[in-house]
Amino acid sequence: MSREQEVVQACPTELFIGGKWRSADGGRTLAVEDPSTGTTLCDVADASPADGVAALDAAVAAQAEWAATAPRERGEILRRTYELMTQRADELALLMTLEMGKPVAESKGEIAYAAEFFRWFAEEAVRIDGGYQVAPNGQGRFLVMRQPVGPCLLITPWNFPAAMGARKIGPAVAAGCTMVIKPAAQTPLSMLKLAELMTEAGLPAGVLNVITTSDSGGVMEPLIRDPRTRKLSFTGSTPVGRSLIEQSAEQVLRTSMELGGNAPFLVFSDADLDQAVEGAMLAKMRNGGEACTAANRIYVHSSVLEDFAAKLTEKMSALKVGRGTEDGVQVGPLIDGKQRDKVKDLVDDAVQQGARVLTGAEVAEGKGYFYPPTVLTDVPKSARLQKEEIFGPVAPLTAFDTEDEAVAMANDTEFGLVSYLFTRDLARALRVSEKLETGMIGLNQGIVSNPAAPFGGVKQSGLGREGGSVGIDEYLEVKYVAVNLD
Repeated sequence: MSREQEVVQACPTELFIGGKWRSADGGRTLAVEDPSTGTTLCDVADASPADGVAALDAAVAAQAEWAATAPRERGEILRRTYELMTQRADELALLMTLEMGKPVAESKGEIAYAAEFFRWFAEEAVRIDGGYQVAPNGQGRFLVMRQPVGPCLLITPWNFPAAMGARKIGPAVAAGCTMVIKPAAQTPLSMLKLAELMTEAGLPAGVLNVITTSDSGGVMEPLIRDPRTRKLSFTGSTPVGRSLIEQSAEQVLRTSMELGGNAPFLVFSDADLDQAVEGAMLAKMRNGGEACTAANRIYVHSSVLEDFAAKLTEKMSALKVGRGTEDGVQVGPLIDGKQRDKVKDLVDDAVQQGARVLTGAEVAEGKGYFYPPTVLTDVPKSARLQKEEIFGPVAPLTAFDTEDEAVAMANDTEFGLVSYLFTRDLARALRVSEKLETGMIGLNQGIVSNPAAPFGGVKQSGLGREGGSVGIDEYLEVKYVAVNLD
């Protein structure tokens, strides 16, 4: 048996409800595919709406006792999870690569990133504070306490199958909330393995429940509308997020939404071009471009566009594409055929409207959902990829001449997750940062994600923040007690 087969066989494939592994209602299963070959890795349980209700039942039953658990104990469970993930990073990374496609080196990076959320929120668990205040008239006192929201629904995407779950589970555990989590049908294995690790770390039965399903809407909508649910946290597309917000309105749920992006990447004439190119490679090619934080529109001052394009094209064309488990591979496949077709359509549309191809843009024959690293220049404003999230290894370049023009182009989108800005002029950096309509900005750097920082967007990129000192606030309610001293 190969190492790949061993890792897959060692991963749970059933639903995790109330601390027990169980098959889906009716024994239904769904196939998990290797996107680099198109072959099936294994089958996992395919939950029904009844299974979803059973998971929520378990979360509700465990809520009171879990909320009363000492913060230090909750933190220690998170700390042990961090240590287990660190110890088993190689196994976890290989599993992720097999189901999602990214190179093993990137998967190891994601495991380290995901584990950091558990370490960060292990420390936050014992720092949940409150307040004591003398009333302004001096005749009473105000007590302010923060308590867990209650049972939460967590929905995660396929592109970061460990990190997106950890970013939600970490603060929920620290705050004292129980959970039902639904990973994406394409990449359920990383979450199932994480549930196994958290159980080993001492997480009590019912606190974390995992349901995998091919019928996301049919399983989750009844839970969203269930009066026992108190919070929904979703990472995914804006159209789906809008629908979930509508469903959440019925029970007036607390919601956290990390939705789509259309990140602008601004390179001014005074930027260090080598630094800007390195930043562009990180911002564009992390996860093969399948990231909501990926640089989607690259705007370069006309005086340096030619040099920047040449340097970026040289680096993009040198990237090795292949199966993520192979040595030296830097770019794996896209998640499935639908996503590859979308990327191809966006590039074809831009080229038909006058964009020039500097490298890539030709889909290779063979197995797997591969798309080559691609650089386009002279991309017109009317091209679809100026408006739509690419989610692939395509870097579209557009020239600008003035600072105001660059800012206007950057803000010309319904999205507002992250922007990237490269300049050596401090005054410009501050001016432009204040004008950009995004929740995060990478100033002279191509990566903004950090467990210790608040992650989230504005406009139609979402609601709320994950990570940082404010990340736990999403899972806590504020209660005020008026004290009469008479």
